[in-house]
Amino acid sequence: MTSKIKCISNCRLEETGFNYTMSLIQGKYKMFILYTLMEFGSVRFNEMQRYIGTISFRTLSSALKQLEADGLINRKEYPQIPPKVEYSLSERGKSLMPILDQMCEWGDQNRA
Repeated sequence: MTSKIKCISNCRLEETGFNYTMSLIQGKYKMFILYTLMEFGSVRFNEMQRYIGTISFRTLSSALKQLEADGLINRKEYPQIPPKVEYSLSERGKSLMPILDQMCEWGDQNRA
């Protein structure tokens, strides 16, 4: 344990992998979006909004754009009328799921 504390004390927090990971997933809904995609695979925008429930159109749209820009999700647009767009986890996003699963398990074990 001392080596971990020493490691943290010798660098600036904003230069750590922890900070980078948090920068990708922080925000009120990003982890909900990632979890929804993990559970349901490819999901359309309106389905995502229904699954999450309390998210506005604007907030969901913004979060999806950020997650796509960060390479955590894929956006697939189908050339049809009306337009059809599906979102899914990228390989990079899938690699983050074990961490989110552990957070979920910890929450289940520790909530009152």
